[in-house]
Amino acid sequence: MTYVGTSAETDSPRFGFIVSRQVGSAVTRNTIRRRLKAVCAEALPSIRGGASIVIRALPSAATADYATLRADVVRCLERKASA
Repeated sequence: MTYVGTSAETDSPRFGFIVSRQVGSAVTRNTIRRRLKAVCAEALPSIRGGASIVIRALPSAATADYATLRADVVRCLERKASA
């Protein structure tokens, strides 16, 4: 689930991640968070300036592989926050 807010500033985009205990143990949550950070770092050039993006990981993210997670996040970012 992705939420996008915009501001008039043209600073670099900001990202926030919500990974609740429902996703799994601390190890699982941190793995998901690191994967999300890596995906967002790859997509950074295509995100418009001033965007504030919050990505909420659902429990199904715990069993998703990196490629599936990447495809879902990139699809959401292209639809909601692309430049």
